[in-house]
Amino acid sequence: MEKEQIATNIERVRARIAAAAERVGRAPEEVTLVAVTKTRTPDEITAAYRAGVRHFGENRVEEAEAKVPLLDLTGTTWHMVGHLQSRKARRAIRLFDIIHSVDSVKLARRLDRLAAEEGKTLPVLIEVNVSGEESKYGFHPGDLDEAVPQIVVLSHLRVEGLMTVAFIATDPEEVRPVFAALRRLRDELRERFPQSEWKHLSMGMTDDFEVAIEEGATMVRIGRAIFGPRPQ
Repeated sequence: MEKEQIATNIERVRARIAAAAERVGRAPEEVTLVAVTKTRTPDEITAAYRAGVRHFGENRVEEAEAKVPLLDLTGTTWHMVGHLQSRKARRAIRLFDIIHSVDSVKLARRLDRLAAEEGKTLPVLIEVNVSGEESKYGFHPGDLDEAVPQIVVLSHLRVEGLMTVAFIATDPEEVRPVFAALRRLRDELRERFPQSEWKHLSMGMTDDFEVAIEEGATMVRIGRAIFGPRPQ
């Protein structure tokens, strides 16, 4: 996509983010736009950067390894937003500034151990499969009681909130209950485990991010609305 169109699209997305926030009395600055760059070229990513985007998300470690070293984008935060296999954890720690997709205690423990070896504390979000779809990753909400106490004590992870991927719907209102449920879960965990920040709700994508913001999203993961349809 042409860089001018990317800049225009970002301006439109930011306006929609602001309008959604203001509808529920929130400040637009409370919402971080994460531009999801899966299948996008370094030139497209650079165009988004020049249009003011500072947060970028990748779904796969291999793709990030191929692209991130080619980019010289000062002040950029890289988000791992896709499923992360344990065997790729060390590579992910070296590439990403925050991981949204901690979906097992095993993965959390591995990230904690490797982060210690790398001499860093890694911000993470716990992924929750609120919709219960078999195709989705994440903890079942009912498993959080057992899992969260084991994760928040890991000294080289900093738990900052929750993430979910909603089901695909023709009407964004259909997925509002998913986002509302994640917010309630976060609020409950904040009460029970005050040693963690619980400041983030990563939820909402191109088709439903406005509803997600109305329900409390602090991070929205947007690809298509910025870069257009993915190349076949």
